[in-house]
Amino acid sequence: MTALLAVDNLCTRFHTPEGTVFAVNGISFKVDEGETLAVVGESGCGKSVSMLSILGLVPVPPAEIVSGSALFAGTDLLLLSETNLQHIRGKEIGMVFQDPMTSLNPVLSIGRQVTESLRTHLAMDSTQAALQAVRLLESVGIPDPARRLKDYPHQFSGGMRQRVMIAIALACSPRLLIADEPTTALDVTIQAQIIELVIRLRQQLGMAMVWITHDLGVVAGLADRVNVMYAGFIVEEARVEDLYDHPSHPYTLALLAALPRSDQRRQHRLKPIPGAPPSLLVKPESCPFAPRCEFVIDLCRIENPTLRPVAPEHKIACWVDV
Repeated sequence: MTALLAVDNLCTRFHTPEGTVFAVNGISFKVDEGETLAVVGESGCGKSVSMLSILGLVPVPPAEIVSGSALFAGTDLLLLSETNLQHIRGKEIGMVFQDPMTSLNPVLSIGRQVTESLRTHLAMDSTQAALQAVRLLESVGIPDPARRLKDYPHQFSGGMRQRVMIAIALACSPRLLIADEPTTALDVTIQAQIIELVIRLRQQLGMAMVWITHDLGVVAGLADRVNVMYAGFIVEEARVEDLYDHPSHPYTLALLAALPRSDQRRQHRLKPIPGAPPSLLVKPESCPFAPRCEFVIDLCRIENPTLRPVAPEHKIACWVDV
């Protein structure tokens, strides 16, 4: 099967007064039609930067995409002009950003923002776009959507603003939805509602999805496959059930050990990951997780391992079998 999105050897750097930040370091992955890929890792590991690089949304300068390709339906997004990318963003690829308060324009009405992509990509007139906007807001659970088109972002709660962002991202029925930690700023109850909403809409539209998160707890019921990132590298990739049943990279094991479990509340103590993430101002030569790893060997401090298979559809970047 030809992948809907195939990324190969993507490298993104940021040139700053403090030095060069090695944000994304040669990652490769694919997303098939209709599947959900979760990208997991702590803050600063390159999850969001990799997706923004693919969509041409990193600021150049200071950012620089050093190498790589990102084939979407056979077209390399990294070679497209800004004008051509604008035809794909919003229409073929939708994106839900992490903070809806800063992603929505505070001085434009919700109706204006929801109808923008409908008028731009689908050539709807104002009446058609407004009717479709009402349907979109209704589909994401906004009560009284016709009246709320005239409201502004500050008149919505955090959960409702995120629902508006989802409506905007899905307005043109994209083939791929990228959700960048869309539930991070929300309380647990609203998080569950947003996740359930996205799953339902993805199934209805049959689209593929990349879900970016730092929380392994939300991945199990959401994704088909998981990529675990650390310091700009993919360190483990597996089908979701294999990742939970047979985690194989020390960093994945450490993440799971730090995750609260409802079935072991009395017996299970959370185990923090010692140390701190490496500085991304230093060019990575050895395994970036080595200083924090309990399984470290001498080779880890000398050479950075590449992904290798440990089972069908399961790879890790590690010198040790743990």
